[in-house]
Amino acid sequence: MKQIKQIVREIIPVIIGILIALVINNWNEERKDKKYLNQIFSSIKMELEESNADIERVLPKQKALIDSLDVYLDDETVSLIDIVMIANGIQKPEIKTNSWKAIANSKIELIKYKQLSALSDIEERKENINVRIEKTTDFIFENLQETDKRKKELLKLMTIDAINAEKRLYSTIEEFIKN
Repeated sequence: MKQIKQIVREIIPVIIGILIALVINNWNEERKDKKYLNQIFSSIKMELEESNADIERVLPKQKALIDSLDVYLDDETVSLIDIVMIANGIQKPEIKTNSWKAIANSKIELIKYKQLSALSDIEERKENINVRIEKTTDFIFENLQETDKRKKELLKLMTIDAINAEKRLYSTIEEFIKN
């Protein structure tokens, strides 16, 4: 009986020491995770602000293409490539998502669902814009010398569609930054 009491007296401090070490370790890990999240979200915010600034930079240039298409819509002596050159080419905003991809590939479990959903939506909208611009560019390359009014109207619609997608992305980014 004396030996059992002696063993219990020796085990209890060891168990308490282990529990204290676990609590300290958990606290330290949570502190590191919060610091990491703060850094990542700071980077995400900066990237998204830069992305919105680039959207703001590109929109007037894309509208210039639409205006040029309107001016030369009925002029069958001016081709699509001429109009694109007059409007200084096809413009595409640079949407940055590097920080989001970094956390998505490492510690995604730390992000709240609402933030995760919003960031996924931004990434999806970015890809959607890339596809629209790529299709518009392909259309132009396939129809470089076309002077047909219908082709010009189609390019105009494709450009308007890309602009609308960019505006929706801009709003989504603004909402994310606000929250």
